[in-house]
Amino acid sequence: MKFFIDTANLNDIQEAQDFGVLDGVTTNPTLMAKEGISGDDLVQKHYLAICAIVDGDVSAEVIATDYEGMILEGEQLANLDRKIVVKVPMTKAGIRAIKYFSNKGIKTNCTLVFSAGQALLAAKAGATYVSPFIGRLDDISVDGLGLIKEIREIYDHYLFPTQILAASVRNSTHILGCAKIGADVITSPLSAILSLLKHPLTDSGLAQFLADHKRVAAQNN
Repeated sequence: MKFFIDTANLNDIQEAQDFGVLDGVTTNPTLMAKEGISGDDLVQKHYLAICAIVDGDVSAEVIATDYEGMILEGEQLANLDRKIVVKVPMTKAGIRAIKYFSNKGIKTNCTLVFSAGQALLAAKAGATYVSPFIGRLDDISVDGLGLIKEIREIYDHYLFPTQILAASVRNSTHILGCAKIGADVITSPLSAILSLLKHPLTDSGLAQFLADHKRVAAQNN
């Protein structure tokens, strides 16, 4: 399973890259705004800065909601760097745009997916990735991981190459659940990935090892 980081913060992206397990980055207009990045020129420069840090795919979201606007903006983004994946919303115009990009060999990420039917349409259109938002489903008392399982079953049944990119992943439970079900990718804040490191027995065991080493060293002196 691939690990993507969901942020536009260059420091977090660099830290995740240095950690050694980062496979890519996802962003959106909200994450860009959080970093104070606005305007086409600054946004595109920021995407180039992200691409300079990471080795894998970088999802860059279109702002346009109409078909023609998505095509224009998506082609501009795709031309920035070979790592760019054009992120398109799950709408009628979005599905049309995904089909267009697929025919052109441009990678896409269909975002804001909340049902298996939507994921099926995205795969039929040739999306490279489909992004079900599991945390937001959990927020309305719908089983987000259950949706991942449904999509996995459909894609496996028909051998769709579209990768399931679990989004709105918020904690280690989400990550492990996605891994068990067979999601191809998770995207989350760096904190969620780092939470996989934590276990109280690891901490207490390390503390004991260090204490024993210190005690023996003191005896030998």
